Amino acid sequence: MKILIVCLGNICRSPLAHGILQHLANQENLGWTVHSAGTGNWHVGNPPDRRSVLAARNLGYDIGAQRARHFNISFFEEYDHILVMDRNNFADVLQLAKTQEHQDKVKLFLIDDEVIDPYYDNDLFDPVSRQVELRCKELIKELRK
Repeated sequence: MKILIVCLGNICRSPLAHGILQHLANQENLGWTVHSAGTGNWHVGNPPDRRSVLAARNLGYDIGAQRARHFNISFFEEYDHILVMDRNNFADVLQLAKTQEHQDKVKLFLIDDEVIDPYYDNDLFDPVSRQVELRCKELIKELRK
C-alpha cells in the first residue's frame, strides 16, 4: 500500500505524519510506503521545520532526512490513499483530480476534522505531533484490514 500525506508546505504536519506512520507500519512489517508533499512549492528540497523534527524526536521518531516535495498530479496514479491535513489542502488537491477514482483517494487525515497548522505558534508542535501519532496508530488498524 502506498500512502501520501499532504499539508501546505510539507515542512510541519505532513512530515510528522509521514515519519510516524512509516515507522509504525515498519514495526508491524506491513510493507507500506508512506511519503508526504505540500500543495505549495515554497519549501521544495528543504528538511522539515526544526520544531517538527524536535517534536517527532520527543516522541521517538526521526524525520530529519525527509525533504519537502510539491504535490504533483501524477501522485493520483502513484498512491492508494492521499490524506490531507485540512480542508484547504483537501480543496487544492481535489481541484487537480481528473477522475472520480482520483477524487475517491483523497480524504482528510482526521476523519471529520483538521490538523491545525503549528507553523506560527511554537506551543502547538508538541500537541499536534501527539494528535498525529494517535491518528497514525488508528490508521494502522483501519487500513490493515
